[in-house]
Amino acid sequence: MTIDHETSPAEHADFAPQEAWDAIATGYAEHVAPGEQSLSAAALRLVGLSPGERFLDVAAGPGGLGLAAARLGATVLATDWAPQMVTQFESRARSEGLSEASAAVMDAHALDLEDDRFDVTGSQFGVMLVPDQALALREMVRVTRPGGRVLLVAYGPPAEFEVLQVFIRALQAVAPGFEGLPDPPPLEFQVSDPDVLRERLVAAGLRDVQVDTTQQERLELATGQELWDWMLFSNPITAIILDDVGVSEADRATMRAVVESVVRERAEGSGVAVLTSPLNIGWGRKGDLR
Repeated sequence: MTIDHETSPAEHADFAPQEAWDAIATGYAEHVAPGEQSLSAAALRLVGLSPGERFLDVAAGPGGLGLAAARLGATVLATDWAPQMVTQFESRARSEGLSEASAAVMDAHALDLEDDRFDVTGSQFGVMLVPDQALALREMVRVTRPGGRVLLVAYGPPAEFEVLQVFIRALQAVAPGFEGLPDPPPLEFQVSDPDVLRERLVAAGLRDVQVDTTQQERLELATGQELWDWMLFSNPITAIILDDVGVSEADRATMRAVVESVVRERAEGSGVAVLTSPLNIGWGRKGDLR
C-alpha cells in the first residue's frame, strides 16, 4: 500500500519503524495491555458504545479499545500496521471467545476500508503518535457513518507523566548529560494540550467535540521489574533512547535499581506503588448527510 504522508516519518527522529513495534508486540501484550483495559472501558462509556454497534480500533496494538468493545457486545475490527500486534490481538480475542472481534494489518494513514462503515471509530495510544495525525484522523472520520462517533485517547502533559519522569531520573543516573525530552516533545505528546486535540478533531470534520481531562492512566506495581518491563515494552522509543545514549548492560542494572527504589518508596505501607499519567480523551460526531 502506498501512503502519501503530509509529513514524512523520516523527518521524526522519534518515529519507530514497523519492525520495532513487531519486536515489542509479545511484551506489550503481556506487560502493558492488561493494565489498559479499565481505561478502555471508561473511554467507551464516554463515547456511548452500545451492543451491536460496529466498532473500528485504529492502531490497536494487541488489544486496546477493540477487546473492551467486543466485551460490550460490539462487532469489532482492529487494525494495526505491525503484523505481530495483529497476531497478538487475534490470540487474545480467541482466548476470551470473542467471536465478533477480528483484526487486519493496516496503516492508520490509509485505511483500506470503505466510507461510512462504522458506528464508532476509536484509537487509544495509537493515532496519538502517528507522524501525520491530521491525515489519520481524517481517515477515521471517513470510515465512520454519518452521525457516528470518533474517539481518541492520548497522553496529557509529559511533566505529569510519572512513569516517564521515573525513566528520565533513572537514565540521568547513568547519563547525567541527558537533558530529558526535546522541545517540541516526541510525537506521543503532540495532543497533550487538550485545546490542540479539540482543534484537530474539529479540523478532521467532527461536530459536538468534547475533550475529557479528568481520567488518568493508573499503573499499580508491586516490583520495580514490573515498572521496568512496562517502560521497555510500552513503546520502542525506550530502547531507541537507550541505544542512542549508549547505555551498557551495567548501566541498565543501575537504572533498574533506581526504578526499584522508586517503587519501594511509593509502595511503602500498602505494598503497591501507583503511578499515574494524565489523559486527554476526545470525541465527536460525524455530521449527518444532508
